[in-house]
Amino acid sequence: MFGLLTGSIAAGFPRSLPAMLLFNTEPLAHLRSLDVVVICLYFAMVLWIGFYLKGRSNTSEEFFMAGREMTAWIAGLSFVSANLGSLELMGWAGSAYQYGILATHWYWIGAIPAMLFLGLVMMPFYYVCKTHSVPGYLNLRYGEQARSVAAIAFAMEMVLMSGVNMFAMAVVMKVVLGWDITFSILVSAAAVALYVALGGLRSAIFNEVLQFVLIWGGALLVPILGLVQAGGVSGLKTKIMANLQTMSSTVAPDSYFHLWRDTGSFASNPMGVHWTGIVFGLGFVISFGYWTTDFLVVQRVLAAHNLRAARMAPIIGSFFKMAVPFIVILPGLLGLVLLQNPDGSRRQLVGEDVVAACTASHGQVENAQACSAAMAKTNLSAENQQKVLSGAPDAELHTYNQALPLMMVRYMGPGLLGLGITALIAGFMSGMAGNVSAFSTVWTYDIYKPLIHKTGSDSHYVLVGRISIIAGVIVSIIAAYVVQQFHGIMDYVQALFSIFVAPLLATILFGMFWKRATRMAGFLGLLTGIVFSASLFMWVKFNPAALATVALSPDAKPMAENVFRALWAFLFTTIVIVVTSLLTKPRPVAELEGLVYGATKLPAEEPAPWFKREWTWAIVAVVIFAALNIIFW
Repeated sequence: MFGLLTGSIAAGFPRSLPAMLLFNTEPLAHLRSLDVVVICLYFAMVLWIGFYLKGRSNTSEEFFMAGREMTAWIAGLSFVSANLGSLELMGWAGSAYQYGILATHWYWIGAIPAMLFLGLVMMPFYYVCKTHSVPGYLNLRYGEQARSVAAIAFAMEMVLMSGVNMFAMAVVMKVVLGWDITFSILVSAAAVALYVALGGLRSAIFNEVLQFVLIWGGALLVPILGLVQAGGVSGLKTKIMANLQTMSSTVAPDSYFHLWRDTGSFASNPMGVHWTGIVFGLGFVISFGYWTTDFLVVQRVLAAHNLRAARMAPIIGSFFKMAVPFIVILPGLLGLVLLQNPDGSRRQLVGEDVVAACTASHGQVENAQACSAAMAKTNLSAENQQKVLSGAPDAELHTYNQALPLMMVRYMGPGLLGLGITALIAGFMSGMAGNVSAFSTVWTYDIYKPLIHKTGSDSHYVLVGRISIIAGVIVSIIAAYVVQQFHGIMDYVQALFSIFVAPLLATILFGMFWKRATRMAGFLGLLTGIVFSASLFMWVKFNPAALATVALSPDAKPMAENVFRALWAFLFTTIVIVVTSLLTKPRPVAELEGLVYGATKLPAEEPAPWFKREWTWAIVAVVIFAALNIIFW
């Protein structure tokens, strides 16, 4: 199907009704036969994996937990790949275009410490109690009420996140092929629903490993070729500083190249963020909340074949995570100087909201006043703003989210473009598969089984899991259209994290490390924390001036608001849990075996040489992590 439709592009397929459904913009690139073959081979391989593994996904343990047979390397690669979808490839490339190297914080301080903490400290609890999910742990620690709140919140988060992947893939198809957004979303949704419903978590994990290889093989070409044209790192820095000096930016151009130097003031860096927000809001709350409590990633580690493999998997993943910015952040920086309009002038990207405000009809902007106001908040040069308002032929606006596909179109020829698009498709489908498989597990074990049908057979729950995958995909399709209302992909994603993940982190940490935390405290803390964080989000949504209050500065940008909102939600949840625990009766310590540090006897691991121990490699990861932050200070 994919090959037939793409082939019709080159053949000049007439603008019949099917063609009108497929195409609504002029594509920036045309796939050659070799490109089509590469993409079709990927789709065939994905579906073959799903059918091949169907026979090994008949029991609930096999379908939802991959039989707990994964090695540390497979689990580790899947652990990183589950997060290497549209969130990484397009969202952060666009954020790097907006904020410069500051976007790298989400890979280093926003990931590495939490990944190491998961492997060294938290995995024994998850693995020993053999829970199918993080809400399952909350049920053991706090009871059914806390589990239900967490399960419902997590299910909502997963389908909303799956919508991000669908939207991002649709953006690529629109930019590269001219496909209609709706058609692209439906194609990707159908493929993911089919192979995950067939093979369950095992299918998702094997496709994530395949996708990891494809991303490095396809996406790595863009930064390499871009750096060659830009004249290396020094040439790139010189060109970016020269270009930024001509833009209406309020920060010094060289602030785009420093991780920490300019974060002592909200106004001195492109993100409008303070280092306290980066360290505590991102480095602690969002990072630890995502990497240690988000079941999408934890589920991959729980599939390891023994405890040592489960502890090593996040540590192995941390090394790959530190390298990812070189294929994600670098293309965004290169886009600042290498993207061009048809007339050869420099192309400047804007937010989705600006494109919506400046939509042209018959060559004229429909609402010039709204468009002008939207562009005034961007770094668009006066010349480009005038072109847009006048409806000039070369004034088409492209968004931050399109930075990476635009770079791919620029640098990849026949075959290579097919490989690059395949890498993106793999990333998006992997992200969707991870979200949907995690949603299926939580829905079946933490919502359907305890609240709807407690006495079903094992095969019955596997069937429910497969049906819930289809339902999750349908809801995700709706969520894909919600993303278009946000400034960029990452603004949407980080908003979700601050609402759902921050309260969950506080609830789990107190449950795991404080014996005094009570059932009522866990339930009330999680529920009120989510409501509090969502209320902050809605406050800013309907009153933009409130952003200065939530993020502590009028110079703060939406991304800064997200990290501070997460911090406030964590602190609010902490207060509720502590106060409620002190006012209610705790559980006997004897009931906390396997659930709380100090009340749990951890299993003894078999002796291993120093080079196979998790602590050895964790120390190596810390040294590399510290060196990178110093180098890019």
